[in-house]
Amino acid sequence: MGFNKKTLLVTGGSRGIGRAIARAFAASGARVAIVYRENKSAADSALEELEGEGHIAIAADLADSRLVEQLIDSVCEQFGSLDILVNNAGIGIYHPPAESSYDEWQQAWQQTLQTNLIAPANLCFCAAGKMRDNGGGRIINITSRGAYRGEPSKPAYGASKSALNSLTQSLAVALAPYQIYVAAVAPGFVNTDLSAARLAGEEGEDIKAQSPFNRVAEPGEVAHAVLFLASEGAEFSSGTIIDVNGASYLR
Repeated sequence: MGFNKKTLLVTGGSRGIGRAIARAFAASGARVAIVYRENKSAADSALEELEGEGHIAIAADLADSRLVEQLIDSVCEQFGSLDILVNNAGIGIYHPPAESSYDEWQQAWQQTLQTNLIAPANLCFCAAGKMRDNGGGRIINITSRGAYRGEPSKPAYGASKSALNSLTQSLAVALAPYQIYVAAVAPGFVNTDLSAARLAGEEGEDIKAQSPFNRVAEPGEVAHAVLFLASEGAEFSSGTIIDVNGASYLR
């Protein structure tokens, strides 16, 4: 799974799963553009970890549709092309139906769908236009086990990831004539900064016990699935959604 002379854009690339994805692609020869929202120190730290040269970090609010188009244009101008897009950035706002006000409910849905669905859809659209002109490419969306298992405390998150799975498969069909391959990776719990408090708390052992391996995934295990889907030889896996949940949910 070598990616020499390939260019990657990964959103949410300054920490967690996105950071592991950026590191794995750089180690395999790719030039990487990390997109982050506002934590410049984390982005700079992520860049320092990457093997090779020519990597960049770009700050962008992906909820702004105009900035998405400018972002794709900027990456293509700097790298000359865009070969691989990984939509990893996302949010999960807690809004339990029985405990939230109507205003909180509406706000959670609006913010979650804008970040987890509309922004990736815009990125896919803009990136696909560049890839089509360049002879093809790869798009991988990071979804979630919650798309299938449900998210009772943050239903907008589960719904957004389910919709992103559907978008992935729709685009796999629509973009196939242009040699653009689209797939998704759906992790369960992953050992990142975002999940650290829950894993270290009272529910940590129960979360780990959801898998027969009695643990959660490491970010690098998610990255490995992404590398496979982006690699030469995986073209006929377009439309696939790979579960990385340690058999904690089977569908």
